[in-house]
Amino acid sequence: MELKSKSAIITGGGRGIGKAIARAFLEAGASVAIASRNRDELEKAGEELSKFGPVRSFRADISQEEDVRQLVSEVLRTFGSVDVLVNNAGVQGPIGRFWEVDFEDWIENVRVNLIGTARCTRQVLPVMISKKAGKIINLSGGGATSPRPWFSAYGTGKAAVVRFTETLAEEVKEYHIDVNAIAPGAVNTRMLEEVLEAGGEKTGEKEFHEARDRNEKGGTTPDLAAALAVFLASPESDGLTGRLISAVWDDWRQFSPDRIKEIMSGNLYTLRRVS
Repeated sequence: MELKSKSAIITGGGRGIGKAIARAFLEAGASVAIASRNRDELEKAGEELSKFGPVRSFRADISQEEDVRQLVSEVLRTFGSVDVLVNNAGVQGPIGRFWEVDFEDWIENVRVNLIGTARCTRQVLPVMISKKAGKIINLSGGGATSPRPWFSAYGTGKAAVVRFTETLAEEVKEYHIDVNAIAPGAVNTRMLEEVLEAGGEKTGEKEFHEARDRNEKGGTTPDLAAALAVFLASPESDGLTGRLISAVWDDWRQFSPDRIKEIMSGNLYTLRRVS
């Protein structure tokens, strides 16, 4: 799978899954812009990733309209186009029972995870629509397909991101823009550290013990999500759109053109109550 001549924006690219996706894109031949609101992480990641290909770092808070507008404008000025958008940036907190957490923090989570994803998408769509081509990849997360107690804001926002993915895919299909979501698996990131720091009283004992086990034994490698992102950004996935694909459990490596046609003829890999 190659991404030569493609340019991509990856939000939350300064660490974790976002950085792994950036490296995979660079190794596949893409030009990459990573964005984060943490300048120190950006500088460190940019220096590390520069060994693999052309990468630019941009400080941007996806919850702020002007930041996102400037990000896309600078990427267009630098690379000339935006072929792929990876909406990876996100926050996990507040952690706790819905009625006990700070409600403004709850709203801020949705503002970042859902509205931030929509904001970035809205800025790149005119470019993709004018070219009649593009790939948009959204990151799903725990709580998107099943309840996640004590993480209601995160689960709610991520479930909404998946439905946004499905809905937008239908709206832009005529412009040959594919929109998909990735379930990356239980990757050990900063979010795992937040669960451990919060403790079982705030996270629920089940979540806390699972996090502690993952911390000791190691979680899912972010390379799986990165490899899936390369596939979804490449021509090999053309026509696959409006789907939520698990990097760990789904057989996406076997998605041939015929298989993609079969998937698109039904409700596979979508949020449906009844198939």
